[in-house]
Amino acid sequence: MLRLNSLYAAVALVVSAAPAGAEDVPPDMALMGTVPIYWGEAAGFDELLSGDAPAHWARDVLEEGFALAPLDYLSTEALEGHRYLLMAQPRGLTAEENVALDAWVRAGGSLLLFADPRMTGESRFHIGDRRRPQDVALLSPILAHWGLELVFDPAQPQGAHTVDHFGNGLPVNLRGELRPKGESPYCDTSADGLLASCVIGAGQAMIVADAALLDIADRSDAGEHAFRLLVSQVFGKFGDSAGNVVPEGAGTPRSRLNSGDMLESEHDKSRYGGGNAH
Repeated sequence: MLRLNSLYAAVALVVSAAPAGAEDVPPDMALMGTVPIYWGEAAGFDELLSGDAPAHWARDVLEEGFALAPLDYLSTEALEGHRYLLMAQPRGLTAEENVALDAWVRAGGSLLLFADPRMTGESRFHIGDRRRPQDVALLSPILAHWGLELVFDPAQPQGAHTVDHFGNGLPVNLRGELRPKGESPYCDTSADGLLASCVIGAGQAMIVADAALLDIADRSDAGEHAFRLLVSQVFGKFGDSAGNVVPEGAGTPRSRLNSGDMLESEHDKSRYGGGNAH
């Protein structure tokens, strides 16, 4: 997957090399994840270059207010210069990536992370195909460091439904639950644990324990509205969300600002490891 994503990233550099116009340049947003928001479900480079790959509707939504920059690896250098990052069902992170992500958020970055313990969205690729969105989120080390645990109840009813988030319905299907772990100094949970809003150093993160609303094959009104709402809460108003009032308590818990406990290179790389433990 890393090799394939690296080739995609190289194409992105070529695509984004055109000179910018004199008009106002939208803020950039870095993207990473196995949900194919940027590239669509491209089977290979022929489809990628021809534009024939099934597109993801969320890219159109994001490009209403942001210039997108796909990333295949999180390092200090890759994240440098970015203020916003959206991660949609990313693969398990390496120890270096956990350290880089933690440091980037603490330095002022804003993160929206979809971490689904049981993906239910459709894909043109069969189970086991590396081009398919990852079935299970493998992010225990970084979540634990931020005081969270992602759990899954296999006995929950199957099928799509909505969870209330301050009067807004968030579509879910076989959702997870985010629970405090340890002292949980950074995060508050809401919507029965579907969401965690965190202040981490000078930055913030919103973590969503489901990714059903990002189904590439289902651009439902409810899913798109929920996606716009979450993006607006984390990154600021844009598009149809401009002017909407964020409900009190729906954003990041600023009162819990905490700048300590940064992951630090060698010691914490070995302590927190990569993302393949769950």
